[in-house]
Amino acid sequence: MTRPVGQRVRDLRLDRRALRAEQARVGWWRRLVRARIDLAVAGAARPEALGEAVAFQLPLDVELTVPRPGELGDVLAGMDPGAEVGRLDELRALDARLARYEDGVRRALLAATDRLIVRLATDPATTSAVLREPLSHA
Repeated sequence: MTRPVGQRVRDLRLDRRALRAEQARVGWWRRLVRARIDLAVAGAARPEALGEAVAFQLPLDVELTVPRPGELGDVLAGMDPGAEVGRLDELRALDARLARYEDGVRRALLAATDRLIVRLATDPATTSAVLREPLSHA
């Protein structure tokens, strides 16, 4: 039977694994929401074409690689700029909520890490065997 200290270390490691995964998920959602905000703004106020203002300052091999305005415009094709801009407040509020949640997950992960460190420092001989075992939910 696993000693209580060993089981606690395993639980703390599982907690950290779950919190790291959640931190990755919330980071992904925040990137998606911010990308949607960027698209909404770009749809309403399209950026200028690339390369036109600096055509004679760039080396020819670089100038030949610039995407043409039509190619870049296709990225925003099918968007309703009015509808997208109308969602900016909603998207910004969602990003703010995600930021608060992300901060809470980060703080929980730090706390779990601190608890694990304290546990390991309390009885390193007992916990060293547990650390060599693979993590599982069973």
